[in-house]
Amino acid sequence: MGLFNRAKDEGFFEQLTEIANNLIEGTDILAKLMSLPTAQRDGVRNDLHAVENSSDDLTHEFMNKINQTFVTPLDRDDLSELAYRLDDCMDLVDEAGNLIVVYQLQEIPECLHKQAAILQKCAKVTASAMPRLKTLDELREYWVEVNRLENQADQIYMHCLSDIVNHNPDPIAVIKLKDVTERLEDACDAFEHLAALVEGIAIKES
Repeated sequence: MGLFNRAKDEGFFEQLTEIANNLIEGTDILAKLMSLPTAQRDGVRNDLHAVENSSDDLTHEFMNKINQTFVTPLDRDDLSELAYRLDDCMDLVDEAGNLIVVYQLQEIPECLHKQAAILQKCAKVTASAMPRLKTLDELREYWVEVNRLENQADQIYMHCLSDIVNHNPDPIAVIKLKDVTERLEDACDAFEHLAALVEGIAIKES
């Protein structure tokens, strides 16, 4: 389906942008949660859950719109996959925050803060890219930047693993921190998978 055969937008890209904007809020809350003492994290974790629930509701509304629209502006399977992958990003951010609270981590290593900062950057570039799906213009810089950030995140993740495993005498703490750093890495991978999908759509529609 080429550019000139697309149906009217009907608000699809605005809804995707709204879902993506929740990722900015969610990653900012995650970074805030990580900076707080253990006793102050519960309320912020609840704020993160609320954003995740909002994203679930928005995704449900988006899927209903797809199912009720005869001709969509992009392939309906591609639109569905975009929504699901945005939701995957949000779910993993929420899971990382929840693990930090459940595990009652006393100190968050600096490398985990760096992982959270990468997720904040991924969220911002993702949200800025969603409106451009309407015309498929100037999207290459988006997936290139997310790929760059993911490569940077990989290096931080390996550094985290090395520090956690080799410089922590408490085996229980090792398990807890390893779970959190892996979940943060999974979230960054989810952003990269989303960007790869956008690249594939742009190539198909060009």
